[in-house]
Amino acid sequence: MTKAILLLVSDPLVRTVLTETLEHKGYLVLIAGDLGQAVDRLREVTPGLLIIRGHVQNMPGHDAAVYIRKKCPQMKVLILGGLLDDIRLKNREVLQGFDIFPKPYPAAELLDKIEEVLKRPRG
Repeated sequence: MTKAILLLVSDPLVRTVLTETLEHKGYLVLIAGDLGQAVDRLREVTPGLLIIRGHVQNMPGHDAAVYIRKKCPQMKVLILGGLLDDIRLKNREVLQGFDIFPKPYPAAELLDKIEEVLKRPRG
């Protein structure tokens, strides 16, 4: 299992809490506050998972995830957000192959979801 996670979250407080939670569980967290930083982090290491919020820099998170995954196709994607459980978004073709984890979520459930996504073969 790849222990590196690219975390693309613009909100500093949410980013800090997620980073601390993931690092406590033993993950190497590559932190990015915007799309440019996320692309830069991919030059350092190939993460097994991208965790991204529902919106990044005034663009839908799934659009940013599609862009990032073109640069790292083997990386799995977990989108965190509130409206992502809406049936209209679940059925969008662009979300195929991405996992969605709507909020609110306790840390233990998020960590379980991350483990589940990382263990599953990409495809």
